[in-house]
Parts: sequence; C-alpha cells; structure tokens
Amino acid sequence: MFDIKLGLSILRENVKIAPEAPGVYRMLNENGEVLYVGKAKNIKKRIVAYTRIEQLTIRLQRMVAEVRKMEFIIVENENRALVVENELIKKLHPKYNILLKDDKSYPHLMLNLRDDYPALRKYRGNRGNGCKYFGPYASATDVNNVMDIIQKIFMLRSCRDNVFHNRERPCLLYQIKRCSAPCVGKINKEDYAQLVKEVVAFLEGKNVTIQEELSQKMQQASEEENFEQAIIFRERIKALTSIQTHANLEYGGLKSVDIIGIAQKDDWYCIEIFFIRGGQNCGNAPYFIKKTEEATAAEVLEAFLSTFYTNHLTPKEIYLSEPLENKEFLEDALAVKIETFSKGNKFKLTENAKKNALAAIERRLAENKSILANLEEMKTYFDLPRLPERIEIYDNSHNQGTYAVGAMVVATPEGFDKKSYRTFNIKDPTITNDDFAMMKEVLKRRFDRMTPENKPDVILLDGGLGQLHAVHESLKEYDLSGISIIAISKGVDRNAGKEFYHQVGKESFALPYRSAIAFYLQNLRDEAHRFAIGTHRKKRAKSMSKSGLDDIEGIGAKRKRDLLNHFGSVEIIKDASVEDIAKVPGINKKTAENIYNFFHK
Repeated sequence: MFDIKLGLSILRENVKIAPEAPGVYRMLNENGEVLYVGKAKNIKKRIVAYTRIEQLTIRLQRMVAEVRKMEFIIVENENRALVVENELIKKLHPKYNILLKDDKSYPHLMLNLRDDYPALRKYRGNRGNGCKYFGPYASATDVNNVMDIIQKIFMLRSCRDNVFHNRERPCLLYQIKRCSAPCVGKINKEDYAQLVKEVVAFLEGKNVTIQEELSQKMQQASEEENFEQAIIFRERIKALTSIQTHANLEYGGLKSVDIIGIAQKDDWYCIEIFFIRGGQNCGNAPYFIKKTEEATAAEVLEAFLSTFYTNHLTPKEIYLSEPLENKEFLEDALAVKIETFSKGNKFKLTENAKKNALAAIERRLAENKSILANLEEMKTYFDLPRLPERIEIYDNSHNQGTYAVGAMVVATPEGFDKKSYRTFNIKDPTITNDDFAMMKEVLKRRFDRMTPENKPDVILLDGGLGQLHAVHESLKEYDLSGISIIAISKGVDRNAGKEFYHQVGKESFALPYRSAIAFYLQNLRDEAHRFAIGTHRKKRAKSMSKSGLDDIEGIGAKRKRDLLNHFGSVEIIKDASVEDIAKVPGINKKTAENIYNFFHK
C-alpha cells in the first residue's frame, strides 16, 4: 500500500524516538517486510533527511510511501554500523537497497612475522594475527610478477614449512640466486630479518631508502675486500633500478591508493577499480551491477564501497570519479581518505578508470548479445519451451576409478555463473569405474537439493544415448516438467565441431559445422570438462600430500610438525619405539603409545 502522507507521518514519529548515535535502521512495510536497511553516524539526523520528501528521488519517495514501522540498532562506532548493515542486507535482501554480490577473492602477499625465517607467500582468505599482508592484487599473474621481482632482489624463501624444516642441502632457487637458503644456514637470523625488513619497505613503496642502504652496504663490502658480497649487493641494486626505470610514472607518487570509476550504459553499471601499491599498478578489475531502478551512480558507488571494503584490505586513500553524499561517514567507518577531483593528474586517473568501466560494459553487452543469439538458436534446434535462463552441464573425472568426482557448471544469459558451480565426491566406491552409475549418483544428489530458485531449464551431459537414458532412468521419480535433457557425444573421428546431440524421443543430429551455436555448446561442455578435471587433480594432490599422521587422534598441526622435525619422515616414525617417540618435545607417553599403536595396529 502506497500512502506518502502516512509514510511521512510515521517517519516524523520515529524522529522523536530515534537515537542520536551511530547505528543501523530498518524500514518495514505493513506486512513486516524489510524495505530498506541503512547506516548512519547519527540515526536521528538521517531519518530527518527522509522527511524532506522533495529532495528524494522517485524511488526513495515510493519507499517512504510504503513505510509503516522502523527499527534501530545502536552500535559503538561507524565501522561496526557498516558491518551490521552489510550482514542485514545479505540476510534480508531489502527491496530498496542496492544489492551487490561481492564473491571475488583477490590474492595477497603474506609474511608470517611470527616465524624465525618468514616465507613470502601468495595468500587468499581470512587474515590472521601475526602476519603482514600486502595487496590486493587483481590477478594471480600480478601477484606472481611481484613475487618474481622480490625473489630476484631480496631472496626470501618461498617454500612450505615442512620442506624448509627437512632440507639437508640448498634447493635450485639458491643455486640461481633466488633464495638465501636459511634452511641450511647459508644466512643467519639477523641478516634474514634485515631482508624481511627491506621487503616490507619495498612493498610499501620505499624504494629510494632501500637503494641507499644497499649502496652503503656494497661500499662497505668493497672496502673490506669482501668482493663476493659486494657483487650480490650490486646485482640487487641493478634489479631495483630496472624496476624503477620501468615503473609507470603516473602512479609513481602513489603509495596505497585504489582508483575507482563508474560508468552506466543500458541496464548496467560497471565499477572499475585499480589497485596501486608502492607506486606500482597491481592490476585492475571490473564489477558489473544490474542497474537498480532510478539509483544514481553515486548511490551505487556508495553501496559498492560499503560492501567491498568490509571484505578486503582498505588502502590509505580512495580516488573516486563521483562525489558521495555520505563521504564523511565512510571515511570514518573505513579509516580511509576518500577524494574526488575536477582537474589535474588525479582527475585524469579517475577519468581513465571511468573509461575502462565503460569499455568493460560495452564488452559485456556485446558478449551478452552473442549469448542471447546462441540461446535463441538453441531454443529452435532443441525445441525448448522457452529461452533457457539456467543451463547445467555435468561431467565426471577419475583415474582408473580413484579420486572420482562429478562436476556441475552453470551457464546463464550473462555467461558462466561460477558461484553456482558444484562438485560431488562419488560416495559409492563400487561405481567409480562406471560413468553411467556415477552420473546417476551426481544427478540424484543434485535433484534432492533442487528448489524453484535453482531449477534448471536445460541439463547438458557429456555423453551419448547410454548416458542420456541412464540419467532419465535415475530422475524418473522427480518432476522434470520444463527441464530439457540433452546429451552431447563425440562425432566422426572425435572431431570437435562434428558432435552429435541426443534427446529422448527425438532423432540424434549434428549442428551445422563450425556454426556459432555449435561453438557455444562445445564451450559449455569444455568448461564442465575443465572444472571436473581440475577438481579431480586437486583431490588427488591433496590425498598425495596428506601425511600418515593426519588420522591419529590427538595429533594436530603443531605436534605433526614437531614429529616430522624430530624424525624427518613418517617412515622413520613408523619404525620408532614408544620411548623414542616420547622424546619429542610436547609428546607425552600416552600420545606416543597412540602413535605407535596406530602404525602397528
């Protein structure tokens, strides 16, 4: 029910009781459904702004007309308000909020400063205490490039701890001067700590300071006639100079900045973000947002910042192409300086981000147009009842029956929906050499969890008529109305482009050779194949790297590390007596008996 006078009167009543404190507010309609979740430094002042109806967009005026109740949550500060707002939006999906899905995980560089000899590693995931993180980097390629540079200049180790603790001689990286080999004492703890300090300075953009220190050390080594050490310092200086020479001058003065531009075309917004760290461009990435009705670019940008920086490291500064209404609140909540520019070099940087955002939208629209054309052809060729919105493609992978997995990938009119991909570990060990039986298990488990929201329009199978009939047989107990099942099998001479397509009750056929629709369906099948093989390899690698100690009760990561450090390998532990095992620090006699009994049954 829309009644703007009633909505305004309810807002004005809530102004009287609203807290003058930071927090989160919810607007509800007459059915108790949440219309909007917002954050504010001062909740009372924020609600007053909604009563100035003439200053609101049409969208927000409609929201006010629906409001029948308000609820408040007081929090300790702006940062907490931001977190609570994000949690509620993800949980409640309010009608008038701009809903963003931030599923991307960016790689970082990590140094665990609690270690005596910290390793430089790529890292994704939650950030822990005692570690220093650098980034984010837009892609694995970007982070690999930086790691390569650091190995050349600073020679920090990159190996895993179990390898580091069990080496008896230096690895190849030491031979090619990419590691200082602390594992075998080629560098002492103090000198290695100095390298770590220099790496931190380098990643924070303090290259000039590092170069001056290296020059002094080179001079000192020469005066002491330690010419081998002087050459090492000289090579590090040369590598550092090379990096500075090839650095992009437009980012040279920027230490820790995200440059963000937003563009809009047709029904889409695109936000392009450039990560600048230590004067280096760490890559850029686009975010696509289906245009929210009547939402301005500034509103979308604010919603993006609120969502993105609750999940990712915040830089020292953020440069935006559009000014924000709640700039001060976000600065306080994120502890970051937010700026927009109307001229100068920094304005050019934000305009460049904006141009990249527009170009990304145009590419996305062209891709979507091509996909829609393929889906139209698919509808015609396979006599589908409607244009498919969700296509699920299945494939299996195993190695002579071992590490068997099934994989599902999902395609939509907007491309592959990677967050909807699923893997299925085959539970029945008697069927791992039977592709038909494996596919039956995968489909049954998938359909057991099917909801109206994730019901597919098309199921595409990598296989022939046998696979098709097996799947139909396994799914006969389920409601398949509106679902078309298609199998794709290799064609003549297993030639890509000459595949045959099969449907129950219809004659098998091949699509026109090298046609757009044939390429599209091959791409769907190949993506499922890639995902299945990748999952299988990960499972196999995990199994191969698993220690025999992992299944012993009471043996966690620390005790496992202590045992391996003491004995050197699991094979030696197997042959050890209870008394020998009990000599390991942290292993009492009872635990030693458990370990001995595990290996000797």
